[in-house]
Amino acid sequence: MCYDDQARPPMPPGQSGEAHGQDIVLTAADGNRFAAYVAVPAQVSANRVIIYPDVRGLHQFYKELALRFAEIGISAIAIDYFGRTAGLTARDDTFEYMPHVQQLAIEAFLLDVKAAKEYQADNFGPSQNTFVVGFCMGGSLTLMTGTSPELGAAGLIPFYSGLSRAFGGKGTALEIASKVRYPVLGLFGGADQGIPVEQVHQLEEKLKEAGVQEKIIIYPGAPHSFFDRRATEFAGASSDAWQRVINFISTGSPLEV
Repeated sequence: MCYDDQARPPMPPGQSGEAHGQDIVLTAADGNRFAAYVAVPAQVSANRVIIYPDVRGLHQFYKELALRFAEIGISAIAIDYFGRTAGLTARDDTFEYMPHVQQLAIEAFLLDVKAAKEYQADNFGPSQNTFVVGFCMGGSLTLMTGTSPELGAAGLIPFYSGLSRAFGGKGTALEIASKVRYPVLGLFGGADQGIPVEQVHQLEEKLKEAGVQEKIIIYPGAPHSFFDRRATEFAGASSDAWQRVINFISTGSPLEV
């Protein structure tokens, strides 16, 4: 598990403004209904994010992360993976997520992502640049859906993306990374026991093969899920990660971060 119910995202650097967030239910083109959380800044900017949560789906950490983005002027929507198999039930610590993870299909998930993009376009305007931010399994899915021309993303931001889990016959995130179509800012912990640094370096090489702009950051000594307000000993890594994310979204290039 990436984050428990007590985890909270760190505050972003700089000034924060007003924002409003709410739970919503979206419907994909095939009729699937799934939970999402949308956060809107007082003044909408030219950029927006879609947040892919960790293996537990849409829980409080990601709702608050969406608000943190909105407070710095970036509209955000965090989506749940499990509407197709678990319905609109809660994603608290009691949720047994693994049976639903095993049923996750990339093609169906892309329909949900498209519904989230359409909601943002309808409510915030069609001309915004879309960045995908994913954590743990959500980081894996960020890379995997980044191989699809339908995603239409301005950039991908996987935090400690799992690189060795295969999804629905599509292979692992590491295996498909050479097919990624969009710029990538990857953020990893150097002491992450589940993601060996050697795999992260392999990811970097695969992205170079893809010919996309990429920047991979490894924080020495940082564990999996270091991006947590409670992890005060890694506050420097969290602050640096936030600043890199903001710079990437602002400039559109991970090379500028």
